[in-house]
Formats: sequence, structure tokens, C-alpha cells
Amino acid sequence: MNRPAPGPRRATAASPRRFTYPEVGATRSPALPDGYHHLRHRTLVGHGRDAFEAAGAAVTTWRMHRASGARLRADAVRAEPGARVRVSVGAGPLEYGVPCEVVWTAYEERRTGFAYGTLTGHPESGEEAFVVEQLPDGSVWFTVTAFSRPARWYTRVAGPLVPVAQRWYARRLGRTVRRIARG
Repeated sequence: MNRPAPGPRRATAASPRRFTYPEVGATRSPALPDGYHHLRHRTLVGHGRDAFEAAGAAVTTWRMHRASGARLRADAVRAEPGARVRVSVGAGPLEYGVPCEVVWTAYEERRTGFAYGTLTGHPESGEEAFVVEQLPDGSVWFTVTAFSRPARWYTRVAGPLVPVAQRWYARRLGRTVRRIARG
């Protein structure tokens, strides 16, 4: 079942963070917004219904992120619009975490996944979608689609290194989902 992207959330004392970009939900569209770096990475992860279900569950229950080496804290067991997520790398005083919020989900017969958007405090501004799809031939594909631009001085200084790191992470996620889908 498709769930629409929620409108912008109102800040409250308990929830002061807001989306850092106006195009919330835009990763649903084939045409990504102008003015951002675009990323599309697609990985064949397996064949058949079992591979689809395993890959979809790994993506929507955060297992994909955790199995790739990232730490993830979420206020929901699985992806749902409005769920807050913090993805972190490093440890102790060197831990670096970024805040995001799920903006849309897809729980369909042959397509499952979600997208999250950046919140105040994230070094980038934009959105990233993680979708598993089973094609009519039975092949199962995992796709990362993203648009982003620097939101902090250090990501602006890093310049072309940030898209390289994003592509590396997308490939890593693809390998992780393939490993999970194959059992």
C-alpha cells in the first residue's frame, strides 16, 4: 500500500527539527529536483519471491543499514511516514550521527521500500530512497535514489568527495541487501 508523504511537520518542544529542503517526497518521481547532486544506483539482489521478501524486510526494518556497518536508532520498528531515524558511524566521542525522517513508504505486491529526508543538523540537505522491486521475469532489484547538496561548511569544503562517498555507500548497501536476500 502506498502511503502519501506527510506535509511539513510542526515543531514542538519535543520535536524541534524540520526538513532542510522543500521538495519533500520528490524521490518518488523519476525527475529529481534541479540544484542537487543526483544519485541512482541499482543492484541485482536475487530472483524469486523469497529474495524479494527477504530484501524488502531488510530494507524496511533497518536491517540493511545495520548489516552494512552503520548504527541506526529509529522510533519505529519498520519504516513508516513520520518515523525519525538517526544513522551513525564511529564510536564513543568519534561517533557521528545524522538525523532523518521517513517521508514515504511503499508496501506493494512487487515493490517495497521507503525514503527519508534530512532534518536540521544533517550535513547534507535532501532525500534518499531505498526500494526493492521484483520484475515480471522474477529478478529482484534494489535501487538507491537520492538528491542532496551540502548543508554545512565542511560538506561544502569536501566538494566532490561527498558524492563519491554517497556512491560508495549505495554500492555497499546493494551488496548488503544481496547478501541478505541470498540467505
